[in-house]
Amino acid sequence: MRFLRQSLVGVFLTAVTLGLLVYAGQLIGAAVQDRMSDERTAPPARERVFAVNVIRAVAGRETPLLEAFGQVQSRRTLELRTATSGRVVWLATEFTEGGVVEAGQLLLRIDPADAQSLRDRARSDLLDAQAEVRDADRSLALAGDELAAAQEQAILRDRAFRRQQDLEARGVGTAAAVETAELAAAQARQQVLSRRIAQAQAEARVDQAATSLARASLALDQAERDLAETEVFAAFDGTLSDVTLVEGRLLSANEKLAELIDPAELEVAFRVSTSQYARLLDTRGVLIPADVTATLDGAGAELTATGRISRDSAGPGEVQTGRLLYATLETARGFKPGDFVTVAVQEPAVDNVVRLPASAYGSGGTVLVLDSDDRLEALPVTLVRRQGDDVLLRGVGLTGREVVQARTPLLGAGIRVRPLRDAAPGVEEQAMLQLEPERRARLVAFVEGSTRMPEAAKTRILNQLAQERVPEQMVRRIEARMGG
Repeated sequence: MRFLRQSLVGVFLTAVTLGLLVYAGQLIGAAVQDRMSDERTAPPARERVFAVNVIRAVAGRETPLLEAFGQVQSRRTLELRTATSGRVVWLATEFTEGGVVEAGQLLLRIDPADAQSLRDRARSDLLDAQAEVRDADRSLALAGDELAAAQEQAILRDRAFRRQQDLEARGVGTAAAVETAELAAAQARQQVLSRRIAQAQAEARVDQAATSLARASLALDQAERDLAETEVFAAFDGTLSDVTLVEGRLLSANEKLAELIDPAELEVAFRVSTSQYARLLDTRGVLIPADVTATLDGAGAELTATGRISRDSAGPGEVQTGRLLYATLETARGFKPGDFVTVAVQEPAVDNVVRLPASAYGSGGTVLVLDSDDRLEALPVTLVRRQGDDVLLRGVGLTGREVVQARTPLLGAGIRVRPLRDAAPGVEEQAMLQLEPERRARLVAFVEGSTRMPEAAKTRILNQLAQERVPEQMVRRIEARMGG
């Protein structure tokens, strides 16, 4: 009985287990079928939003800067040459490369012995010519006296001849006496003619003596000039260059000795394109005297000189393009002829333009602006000027709009963005710094001495540097340009 009871219990438990397994299998199958029969629903797509820096477009008056490269040269450069040949017997101590000389200073002297001999000989010739003039004048006076005496004798002879003719007519005189008187009168007239010829010869001698005196005077003047040319003087204050002369050297006529350069009369010659040249003309087509700033960059140093455009070249030159302009420099301290400099020319002011970063201007002539839903919109604009990292633009509806500062390939019309606005125009970062007095003074000095920065931007940055707290990114940008 016990065996039968245990067997029945085992059979019951087995049946229950199998029933549970079947039930579990049915549940799993139903769940799989339900899962397979369900339709998948995709999650709702979310629009991607980009964060961009924007700047408000403000139209105003801008003064564009035209940048070019030029070379400093002297407006007065004189080649020192000798007009006579000879040996150099004396040189000034300043007659060296880079020597500074003053106007009228004696620079060198050539052996004057030969020139002095020619001068003395010319003086002797002049004395001879003066004596010849005096002798000719005396001879002319004597010839005049002899002519007067001969004329008086001719008058007396003619009177005697007429008296003999009268006596013969009254029957008192003879024919022989008349003939003798006539012959004497003829001889007297011949004597007058001879004296006139002598007087003419004396006058010709006077003229020849005057000509000889003039020639002797000219020869003496030439000899004195030749003697004076044995000394070379400085024509103006300046600096000597290309000096190739030593004392004792034998010079030939018209040999180049050195160059005298006036360092106070400097100008810069620079070339611009034809379109840039056209912007520097007024309504009459005349070149305007625009302000010019020449900058000589060095290793940590910067020399600056200001000036004005004075003239342009007559033509572009052989195998050249554009126009060559010349600007007179004022207070060009530290500049030397031959320096290669950067030239910034202030063009005429342009009205109703917007200054934006160059990265905001697209290749298609558009900028990206924000609409009321913070979506981007492509706005056509006109490029007026490029100014370093900025551009000057004009466009219908541009003024007052918020413009994307830096365009990327991910940005385009219709894309929604999250604008990052500046707290004030020109401030690119909200982080502020408390500057030490030395650091602040160094930044102010660099901004004030910068010639490439527009006046409006310089004034704005100086105002910000005067505040107690200064934008950090602006400080980093200025120090990067300083090289510190």
